[in-house]
Amino acid sequence: MDNTPQPQETLAEYVKRIRNLLSLSQNDLALKAGIHLQSLGKIERGMTTKLNSKSQRGLAIALQIPPEYLDAVVRGVPIVASDVLKFCPHCWTPGTGVEEIWLLPRSQFCFLCGTGLRNSCAQCNEPITSLKFRFCPYCGFPYKGSKDSES
Repeated sequence: MDNTPQPQETLAEYVKRIRNLLSLSQNDLALKAGIHLQSLGKIERGMTTKLNSKSQRGLAIALQIPPEYLDAVVRGVPIVASDVLKFCPHCWTPGTGVEEIWLLPRSQFCFLCGTGLRNSCAQCNEPITSLKFRFCPYCGFPYKGSKDSES
């Protein structure tokens, strides 16, 4: 699933595309994101072009994307290489979201334990695009595998 924003994609187009990729109804997404259904409708119709931090955080969690993706779409700037999913292989619990501080472009080490953050599979080195699952979709290696100490 390609969840990165496409060039020239509006907030409305992006949210709708990712919602459809996840097979969520507007009502399901609004509930998961903790925002009003009417607010989501306005976003998807292009009537809302900016997001407050609560809406951005909720949508990012519900759509399983880094908040930076929504921020980039709102600002109309491309995603740079540093705007990728990163996690601590020691502190992260599989199936949960990541700490927001891990996603900051300058973050390279876990603020809790000091372990190097991972943004690719320890086995095949493919970039991690979603932490919804526990295993790499390319090689099947667990993200919290025996090579956790590598960064």
